[in-house]
Amino acid sequence: MRAACLFRRSGPEGLVCPDVPRPEPKPGEVLVRVHAAGVTPTELMWVPTWTTREGTPRPFPVIPGHEFSGEVTALGTGVSGLSVGELVYGMNDWFSDGTQAEFCVAPAEWIAPKPQTIGHDAAAVTPISALTAWQGLIERCGISSGQRVLIHGGTGAVGAFAVQLARWRGAHVIATASAHNLEYARSLGADEVIDYRATRFEDVLRDVDAVFDTVGGETLACSWGVLKPGGKLVTIAASGEIDPDERTKQAFFIVEANRAQMIEIARLIDAGTLRPEVDGVFPLAEARVAYEYKPRHGKAVLRVV
Repeated sequence: MRAACLFRRSGPEGLVCPDVPRPEPKPGEVLVRVHAAGVTPTELMWVPTWTTREGTPRPFPVIPGHEFSGEVTALGTGVSGLSVGELVYGMNDWFSDGTQAEFCVAPAEWIAPKPQTIGHDAAAVTPISALTAWQGLIERCGISSGQRVLIHGGTGAVGAFAVQLARWRGAHVIATASAHNLEYARSLGADEVIDYRATRFEDVLRDVDAVFDTVGGETLACSWGVLKPGGKLVTIAASGEIDPDERTKQAFFIVEANRAQMIEIARLIDAGTLRPEVDGVFPLAEARVAYEYKPRHGKAVLRVV
């Protein structure tokens, strides 16, 4: 099979697209014919891209990518609830070879039926970003109707899903974004938008129920001060070593695959409540270009089929 591969530890400049052996599903795994795979450029800097769970170097070549949309082609022993020929989307193990290939394997519980109203490109860019937003806002912050929720980076791949999910939950949504993205943030469902270059959010906001941070740095540091007593903050842009204000419950987290959540996300997409954003479609052979591309909204995708 063809796959985007790295034969040395590098950035996108090291990506090539040779023929490599097709993987076989182990017990509990599913073999998927990949139609499209989402591109997360920062993953070339992640530890699991280059090391095993035990901390030893992974053998080369390394295949990146950990979200996909495609068709089930084979089932490992013990797999139930999925069938050959079924259209699915999902994630695979961070420490395994990835999805930017003609075939990939993934744990069966990390896969769900593909949303019916969108194509493979849009489905492929959904799992990581949508699950991150879901787990941050709904699982960890427990947002509910009427609460005021601040979302930093509200027009990025994760932030856009966060704005839409917060709106769906009935929250009053405040999003920070750059000036040229303010209208886009409103179109996603933001009730208030703040141009972060023109206005310091900490000067105009107080008593926010929850903050979802995708930016980190000074933005994160200043966010503790806008929370109400008992408010919650989650971040995907900092280490877990931050010492939060005593009023808040600090939570740095890394997204985890969750079949039940992906089923609900697919339902919301098919209902028109959530809309994934694809910005840039590239063939598998142009993986390097896709990783170097800077989407304005959403994510780039590698179209395999």
